[in-house]
Amino acid sequence: MSARLRETSLTMLLATCCGFCSIPRDPIIVKEGTLTLENQTDREWRNVRVTVNDHFTGGVHSLQPRGLMIAPLRDFQSGFGHRFDRGRMSVYRVRVSATDSDGNAVTLKWGK
Repeated sequence: MSARLRETSLTMLLATCCGFCSIPRDPIIVKEGTLTLENQTDREWRNVRVTVNDHFTGGVHSLQPRGLMIAPLRDFQSGFGHRFDRGRMSVYRVRVSATDSDGNAVTLKWGK
């Protein structure tokens, strides 16, 4: 077997293995003052409610399949109208609730 053929075969083998070994993305990402929620399903989510640290809420009416909700943490607010303050608080928990297009409950958790 020539060196070039061996190199090509090895490259193809590695590419195939990487496809099977890839780690799935987390559907909830909190980074640099922004919360990203990804609907990784094939169904629309409706009445999406996101709760940060048990007190600060936000959300969207609908999140399409494979869609993203990207929101600054400062947009989440408590029932008393207080906004999440990144300078004084850190995120330790995120909970997501929604209903999919078939009427099934969707629940996701991140953190403690």
